[in-house]
Amino acid sequence: MQPYQNLHQQYIDGEWRDGRTADTIEDLNPFDGQTLLTFQAAGLDELNEAYEAAHRAAPAWADVLPQERRNILLKAAELLLARQDEFAGWLARESGSAPAKATIEVMAAREIILEAASFPTRLHGLILPSSTPGKESRVYRRPLGVIGIISPWNFPLHLSMRSIAPALACGNAIVVKPASQTPATGGTLVAKLFEEAGLPKGVFNVVVGKSSVIGDAFVVHPVPKMISFTGSTPVGKGIGKLAGEHLKKVALELGGNNVFIVLEDADIDRAVDAGMMGKFMHQGQICMSINRFLIHEKVYDEFRDKFLARTKALHAGNPTDQQTQIGPLIDEKQVKRIQQDIEASVKLGAKLETGGQAEGALLQPTVLSNVRNDMPIAENEIFGPVAGLISFKDEAEMLQMANSVDFGLSGAIHTRDVEHGVLLARRIETGMIHVNDQTVNDQANAPFGGEKGSGMGRFGGEWVMDEMTRVQWVTVQHEPRQYPI
Repeated sequence: MQPYQNLHQQYIDGEWRDGRTADTIEDLNPFDGQTLLTFQAAGLDELNEAYEAAHRAAPAWADVLPQERRNILLKAAELLLARQDEFAGWLARESGSAPAKATIEVMAAREIILEAASFPTRLHGLILPSSTPGKESRVYRRPLGVIGIISPWNFPLHLSMRSIAPALACGNAIVVKPASQTPATGGTLVAKLFEEAGLPKGVFNVVVGKSSVIGDAFVVHPVPKMISFTGSTPVGKGIGKLAGEHLKKVALELGGNNVFIVLEDADIDRAVDAGMMGKFMHQGQICMSINRFLIHEKVYDEFRDKFLARTKALHAGNPTDQQTQIGPLIDEKQVKRIQQDIEASVKLGAKLETGGQAEGALLQPTVLSNVRNDMPIAENEIFGPVAGLISFKDEAEMLQMANSVDFGLSGAIHTRDVEHGVLLARRIETGMIHVNDQTVNDQANAPFGGEKGSGMGRFGGEWVMDEMTRVQWVTVQHEPRQYPI
């Protein structure tokens, strides 16, 4: 099986071609700065051509028999499995993914495709009881038409596929704008996959362009009926405002400030195991990563010491090396931002227990103790391999701290009293929370999404089917009706 070629081109209406602007986009390896791909950037002309191609292709794709749409998705899942090493290699080089993360991401993307493959036969209508004699009341479900998808750089394959596969399965055509840092794993590689699987031309389009040139136009273009965006809260709010002005649907999965709560009765060893995964998977560059460790004061020292020992044993380095557990951040700008928050927090009384140093984009795993909830390392979304440990004295204080931020994406609670943990979980303002586990959980058939500043809409299973379809009420008056006028 030959590796995919020409990943540096735009994919519009079934053709691979260069953009026509004078701008270029350099796709860089975050570990060593080497150029992986050079794109001739797409401009407004290419964006319009992509949306028009999707618009032309959408009606025929919506009418394709459900088993045919299903079979294309199943073929894509089969190809992704066969090409998993190729995709994982690109994730390592393009997004700094360590081996374990790259493998997890490829398999998670495949699970999304397999779940979505069931959607074509699950797009059910309804027959409703009618309050009018002789009337039949029907509800039909149809695709939206065209969906614009803007994907992020941290889990580019998985988080692109989370919108791509369901949108296609529900009968929509799509235009994808991947992040400039990960244009292959977030866009062109996926387009190659579905092209090989037999998707008709025009149904899937990819434009790689600068946000300053095509960003707003991508959202306000008259063709797409919905914009699916995964990324930062400030950018998501801007997209939501633009889409709202044009009466478009949105699905926004935004930032997080996720809590990992360790109660007095927790199994500390189990909590440490979970905390390591939830904090350091992909260098903490996950919207669901643990941002704040809230630890009961009676077990704080034990948790800190065990967690610190585990952190010091982590291996940071080149993500293409099999022993690497911590790879680089996406760029040095992110490192400097995080180091500023570390410095500011230490000045306010936090203690730097380990880490904090960086070489290029490689930031050493870091632990801060004596952190308070109002310090920068707790208030801001870290998005890096830095753990801030906060002590609490009782559950009232813990709940106040947990709910004090304008985010609500994920969380975790550790306790031996599972039902008490569930009761506390339900009092935390978050879209997802896990008892005796860590915060980074995503399941293709479960509702994924947040509250407050963490976004709106839900991905996964029947919930994403609702997001990406529309319903129409049709009634039939079988018998003459008596009217009052």
